[in-house]
Amino acid sequence: VKKSVAAKKAVLVDVREASEWNAGHLKDAKHLALSDLKAGADAEKLKKELPAGSIVYLHCGSGKRCLVAADILKKQGYDVRPLKEG
Repeated sequence: VKKSVAAKKAVLVDVREASEWNAGHLKDAKHLALSDLKAGADAEKLKKELPAGSIVYLHCGSGKRCLVAADILKKQGYDVRPLKEG
């Protein structure tokens, strides 16, 4: 994951809520809260955050929100790979 993100072949996305993100997050991660995805995140915003052709690695606290977010993003055509908890 680290090598792919560093090589710009992938993006790491934190799907936790803003308060969790603000309390601390991984250095190279982008923030895209699950609640925003569920509410219908703007397609243009997603294109900016998630470049076409990139692998999208998702993470959260327990791994459960990643699975929900992955389903949403897969339906929009993204190559999504939820990470295990922690």
